[in-house]
Amino acid sequence: MTDVYLCHPRRSAIGRFGGTLASIRPDDFAAHIFNAVLKQVPELDPAAIDEVMMGCAN
Repeated sequence: MTDVYLCHPRRSAIGRFGGTLASIRPDDFAAHIFNAVLKQVPELDPAAIDEVMMGCAN
């Protein structure tokens, strides 16, 4: 069986269509969320992350 670890879910900012967040690329936007998790959990080795699941709900 594969080990699965869940750590500190985060959410992104909410913006309006065509608003101030429209110019930010999705991968750059996601990087801010990943960096927030890594900053809060310093013992988490980024090299140990094999897969990331992201979702969108509205």
